[in-house]
Amino acid sequence: MCGLAGFLSTSLHPGATAEVITSMLSNIHHRGPDEAGYYLDDGMAMGTVRLAIVDLAGGSQPMSDPSGRYWICFNGEIYNHIELRAELERLGRPFRTDHSDTEVVLQAWIQWGSDCFTRFNGAFAVAIRDAATGDLVLARDRYGKRPLFYADAGGDFLFASEMKAFRAFPGFRFDFDPRELATTYAAWTPLPDRTPFRGVRQLPMGSVLTISAGRRSLRPYEDLDFDVPGFDGTEAEAIDMLRQTLRTSVELRLRSDVEVGVYLSGGLDSSIVTRLATQLSPYEVRTFSVAFQDKSFDESDSQRLVAEHLGTLHTAVPITSEDITEHFPTAVYHAEVPTFRTSFVPMFLLSRHVRDAGIKTILSGEGADEAFLGYSLFRETLLRARWNELTDGERRTRLAGLHPELEHFGSAHQAHLLGLYQQFSVERLPGLFSHEMRYQNGRFAARLLADRMDPFADLLDLVAGTPGYPDMPAMHKAQWLEYKTLLPGFLLSTQGERAALAHSVENRCPFLDPAVVRAAASVNLRYDDGQVEKAILKKAFRAELPEWTTSRPKQPYRAPGSAAFKDSRPDYLELLLSDRELAGIGCLDAKFARRLVDKIMTSPVEEVSTKEDQTFLYLLTTAVLHQQFVRGGGTAPTGASSAALNLRTTVDNRRAVQRVGESR
Repeated sequence: MCGLAGFLSTSLHPGATAEVITSMLSNIHHRGPDEAGYYLDDGMAMGTVRLAIVDLAGGSQPMSDPSGRYWICFNGEIYNHIELRAELERLGRPFRTDHSDTEVVLQAWIQWGSDCFTRFNGAFAVAIRDAATGDLVLARDRYGKRPLFYADAGGDFLFASEMKAFRAFPGFRFDFDPRELATTYAAWTPLPDRTPFRGVRQLPMGSVLTISAGRRSLRPYEDLDFDVPGFDGTEAEAIDMLRQTLRTSVELRLRSDVEVGVYLSGGLDSSIVTRLATQLSPYEVRTFSVAFQDKSFDESDSQRLVAEHLGTLHTAVPITSEDITEHFPTAVYHAEVPTFRTSFVPMFLLSRHVRDAGIKTILSGEGADEAFLGYSLFRETLLRARWNELTDGERRTRLAGLHPELEHFGSAHQAHLLGLYQQFSVERLPGLFSHEMRYQNGRFAARLLADRMDPFADLLDLVAGTPGYPDMPAMHKAQWLEYKTLLPGFLLSTQGERAALAHSVENRCPFLDPAVVRAAASVNLRYDDGQVEKAILKKAFRAELPEWTTSRPKQPYRAPGSAAFKDSRPDYLELLLSDRELAGIGCLDAKFARRLVDKIMTSPVEEVSTKEDQTFLYLLTTAVLHQQFVRGGGTAPTGASSAALNLRTTVDNRRAVQRVGESR
């Protein structure tokens, strides 16, 4: 795991390139505190900060091939690097390291070109420079696990693992893009290639960007495809197949030269990962979780029982509402995007504890709900799609099972729910049927902006312009939207990778193995009718987990929302949400924002709706980002400043730059 940054520049004085790339890397030092390095060549620079996980001694970056022609900066892990290395060696590719996966990526690129990315089972962002042609190639993994952003700065091209690196480039300035903010508020995340900031993009998942002779070419190297052949076998055989596929995935992700821990939420997915880790890890498995003071959010009892059942060394980190509000600005600084929940802050604090415990790498259950149709959204989509085929009694029964954790889905609200679901049984937004009910909250949040615009326009264009999307079944469209929006845009980034890497912890997700995703697609809805979430997955591991883990309904991970700020009133709140500050964020409707803040701060918690709660958090995170990025140019809040790069790396850098000079 690492962070990378670089640029192609015609305006920067050659004598300043080393200083600028060093400053860019310093701004993302938290991603890789073990060492750093950079490479300079004819108006370009690229470098890495490294978190050493695999080949601790031999994996230093940037790395070149033996000829010195190709250079790579790599962020992530390739879990099947051992098998790929063996194949490349048979093809005659020379290796200088013992087992660095970075060198495998470089040699695979030299051997197969951009086709190599389809062969990687991993989470990665990569930059490769061809010193002979001057070409630069950027690529990102198929599920968007690792981030990679790029921007134009007065004709210069910048790229980095985190946008805050750009503030070190002379003349670069952050500014909100109101259109992108509207889309983010409505869809809960930026679109796959967007960010909230004007002129800053992210490389879409599963894509490769080539810059050659000043021209850019962006193309996908792999598309999402859920239309796989159904599993041709009995349910018992399907269960055996799933167990083996997941076992292999966990085994691959335990490949590491350091100890690997597990995030244990107490639910099905993390319990499965933990169970497999206890069978495969050479260490006594250590598990970690958050324990909320507010019992309505707390699952520590479930976590403790699973840990005891599986025999792990478990630690629960206590989290209060005051903890969330105190660390909120720093966590937002690392997230870099407005968000609708506070759930990323406890994960930010959890990763700090994990790193303090000496763990650099962690496994988690992310991706299981998307692959195995675990969200109530999927069952809701099936229900709405079949609404007119069901009797009134069948509708009531299915509604009662959708959200057992939510009070407003109880029997007392059945009449209202029947009317609501009848209303949404017909598609209104072309291609977005599965998410239309969710997106109503986002439509309300878009009222934060002074300019009224259709917040779904760009999302509608995205799905309409995606080959094959209009003809997908409703369930596949729902999966596609989750894999393209909430999963990479929030769960894997704000709440996942960003929260973990803020404290130099790498997060690995066994359910995001391509083989697991294909296996899930082959059995989904084949052995049940979609009324019980992840039914076959529960059957596959029922004998090895506590009974209630596979029998209870899904309990979504949640954290205190706007009520936490109302109760604790942190010092920064009055400043950020003052009339003066709100008016200073030019794209906001300050009057609407003021009314919302007053409602949140003066009303009883039960009178604050979900859409109001989410919109308040969007407003607050936007205000924090405005202060940190737009006004502050990307300045780190207290406690989040980047440390200086270490001396050993500086010496290595000078040698690398010297070698480049000698090769010309």
